[in-house]
Amino acid sequence: MVALVALAATASFAQALPPTFWGVVPQSVLNEEQLQRLHRGGVESERIPITWSGVQPVQGGAFDWSAIDSQVGAAARAGINLLPFVANAPTWAVPEVFVPGSGHSVKAPAHLPISGPGRAGWISFLTAAVARYGPSGSFWAEHPSVPRHPVRTWQIWNEENFKYFVARPDPAEYGKLVKISYAALKAADPGSKVVLGGMFARPLEATKNYQPPRAYFASDFLQQMYERTPGIKAKFNGVALHPYTPRYQELTPDIEEFRSVLNANHDGGKGLWITEMGWSSKPPSAKINNAFAKGPAGQATQLKGAFSLLKSRQQKWKIQGVYWFSVDDYTGACNFCDGSGLFAAGFVPKKSWYSYVKFAGGTP
Repeated sequence: MVALVALAATASFAQALPPTFWGVVPQSVLNEEQLQRLHRGGVESERIPITWSGVQPVQGGAFDWSAIDSQVGAAARAGINLLPFVANAPTWAVPEVFVPGSGHSVKAPAHLPISGPGRAGWISFLTAAVARYGPSGSFWAEHPSVPRHPVRTWQIWNEENFKYFVARPDPAEYGKLVKISYAALKAADPGSKVVLGGMFARPLEATKNYQPPRAYFASDFLQQMYERTPGIKAKFNGVALHPYTPRYQELTPDIEEFRSVLNANHDGGKGLWITEMGWSSKPPSAKINNAFAKGPAGQATQLKGAFSLLKSRQQKWKIQGVYWFSVDDYTGACNFCDGSGLFAAGFVPKKSWYSYVKFAGGTP
């Protein structure tokens, strides 16, 4: 009897997932009712942007947290943890340029804020963000009725290996930004954790010999960051990946290649966050070449396959969280964003939502 009880306890422990494991990424600002539904469905964490350009568009101006306050409050009242990624720089700190190959239609920061007014402003922005939402944050003091869910983990930038988020991706430059960010966040909250920005696993531009590079494979970018940034291992607590693949079966080589870089640099103990992953419910079309369009049933199938895989290999790959992109559909943001949601227009659930709920252990 004792042996059976011990065996059952061991099995239960082996199946335990890290807290806030099941996450989502919205494309629009969700209201409290929508967040409560997500929480009932088992969603534990929501990944949102906190953009410096949105909070402080004018040099020397006061930080305007009003747009973020509403999201922090709504998530806290719904019982959902937040994982913010801090990114983007106002043009007074870093100039914008046209993204290479975009036909002069899209702009991105010319570089990361690692020197001059950009560096000083970035440090000030991170310090203020912790002072607002950290464990001693003014937001919680000003809203005593809101359940306290202070932000302790911060993700630095987003898809820093891809031209749409910094026009000229540079692993050494990003490594410097990580070191600057780590120092600022730790000074403001010694218990804070720093996670690298989610890297796009295999952007198409990385296969072409552009000079300077317009993109890197995630594994190459991470390796070069290690090589070109002395002391970087001690300046972050985890890594993040965006393994967008045509089929969930292709997740394994992308994740194992990424983890192999950590192991090769004697840093294999660090956790991995999958901070974006998803497929579209739009129907496949011979006229439109979109490998992510699977139809409603196909989207659910990909989710089930991916979640089964990631849950079964959570310990092997040290996965700390899985974030489905996205909660809602949004037209024009990317080539599959108009169908990537778990919910359609009017917050109508898709088949994929019911599949998500089964894994997360909630009710739809």
